[in-house]
Order: sequence, then structure tokens, then C-alpha cells
Amino acid sequence: MRFNPVFNKVNFPMPADNSIIAGPTSHNYFSQRLRLNYVDWGNPSAPPMILVHGGRDHCRNWDWVAEHFRDEYHIIAPDLRGHGDSQWMEGGTYTQLDYVYDIAQLLHQKDMRPVTIIGHSLGGSISLLYTSIYPDNVKKLVAIEGLGPSPSMQKKMSEKLIGDRIRDWMADLRKSSGRSARRYPTLEDAFQRMQDENPHLSEAQARHLTIHGSNQNEDGTFSWKFDNYVRFFAFSDLPRRDLKKLWGEIKCPTLLVRGVESWASDPVADGRTEHFNCPIEVEAFEKAGHWVHHDQLEGFVQRVRTFLAD
Repeated sequence: MRFNPVFNKVNFPMPADNSIIAGPTSHNYFSQRLRLNYVDWGNPSAPPMILVHGGRDHCRNWDWVAEHFRDEYHIIAPDLRGHGDSQWMEGGTYTQLDYVYDIAQLLHQKDMRPVTIIGHSLGGSISLLYTSIYPDNVKKLVAIEGLGPSPSMQKKMSEKLIGDRIRDWMADLRKSSGRSARRYPTLEDAFQRMQDENPHLSEAQARHLTIHGSNQNEDGTFSWKFDNYVRFFAFSDLPRRDLKKLWGEIKCPTLLVRGVESWASDPVADGRTEHFNCPIEVEAFEKAGHWVHHDQLEGFVQRVRTFLAD
């Protein structure tokens, strides 16, 4: 592994295990008049792969996975709108279909089809939706906890009257409008918050994610890069019943991954895999939470490598 010089810029000590890797190149593209960022790991003559991060995350959370596959694939990883170094929306809320359009636009502009997709959480949901809409554009798909709320969680949400759900959604949006981004006195404080959120992360991982996921404010404090509004989807986003129908349109081999210590339920036990008509595999990782690709990196990479080789 190679050191990332960005550590010196923020006065963090260099880790002793040499686990920080040299990063990719950063680029911009445009979608719906928004300037969006993506990183490119090079190797353009290799088969294409796109890595799609989750909510309130950023593209550099994939660096360790990309390092394992960069010699075999041409890898790009976008910052979703409102995340990382991509532009924030104004005058509306974030929807899954907007995210999917952005991914479709990026793959169209770079002519990276058919593509292998790996998506996490929100990114997994986006990846499943893109693949269902453009099934011939995807060679293989890996979705890490991308199926959304479990059937029991959905049932609980649906028991609320529609008027109450809309009012709650509006109240949450209003609350978000008055919410300022949290400011951490130092980058070390932000790092500690990152470490507390996911105790599975090594110190080197948490520092890396903190550096690439935060900005320094004018007063010297640090804040996370994501827009607070990404916490809320548009109320009129796709109904769950329609998403389940769309999953049946996926043609390519699909691997569904989850962490045993996560909130995500088993998609086989809860019946969600029954909505798929494609070749499907399911893998659950012990000693892993929601971020399986961080918590069990080596095992995840080996499982994905086996899946892609079939």
C-alpha cells in the first residue's frame, strides 16, 4: 500500500501499518445542471466497474475495495448529488430517481456499458433500480444492504394514516431547514465521531474517511460534506410495491450482501428474494454491520471476486 500525502496537510500522524493508499483522479460531469464529482482509478482498457456509495457518505469510502480491483477493471466512483464534492440541490428534495438518472448520465457520457456495479445501502438501492430499468447495461451486480427497510419495518410505517405520514414528512423537512451543519472544533474531533459511529473501523480507515468526508469552515472548524437535506426523500418517491416489481426486471447475476450485526433483515427469510427472476446469491457476513465492505474487507473482496469470476 502507498501513503496518501493528504495526512500531512491536516497534521494527522502517519499510521504505522502503511494502510493508506494512493488515491484516484477527480473529475466533474453534469446532470440536470448540477456539477457532480467522480473519481477514476484508471486502466481505461479494462472492463468497466462503478462503485456507488450510500447516504451521507462519499466516493472515497470505496478506496480499499477499488485498490483490490483496479488492475482488473476500469473503476469509477461518483459522489452522489448532495454528497462529497458534488453540488447540492436547491429548490427541491432528493429522490431515488434523480440519483438513478445521475448514474445513467455518467455511464452514458463515459460509454461504460455493460458495466459491473457494486452499491452500498442507498447506493445499492440506486444500483438495483438502474439495473432494473436498463437490464442490458449491467453485466453483474453486487448490492450491499440495498433492499431498503425490511417488510416488518415497511408494515409498521404503512400503519400510519397517509395524512399523518405527509405531515410528519413536512415537519421533518421544516426541522432540517433550520438545522445548521454540525461543526467540530478540530479534525481530530470529527475523526472521533467517525470512529464512534462504526467501532468496526480501524483507526486508519476512520481517519481516511474523515479526511475525504469533511470540509474546513472559514472559522477553522470542520463539517461533514453532505447536505442535510439528503436525510429526506421526496414523499412521492417510488412506492415499495413498484420497486419489487422492478427487481423482477433485472437480468444479470446479482449478489445481495448484508452484515449479521446490521439492522438489515435476511432477504431470503423475509421473502424479498422471491421478487427476483435473475440468478441470485445471498451472503451474510459475521462480525459485520451495515458497512460490510469496511468491517470485513478481505472476506468481502474474496466473495465478490468469486462471484465475478463465475
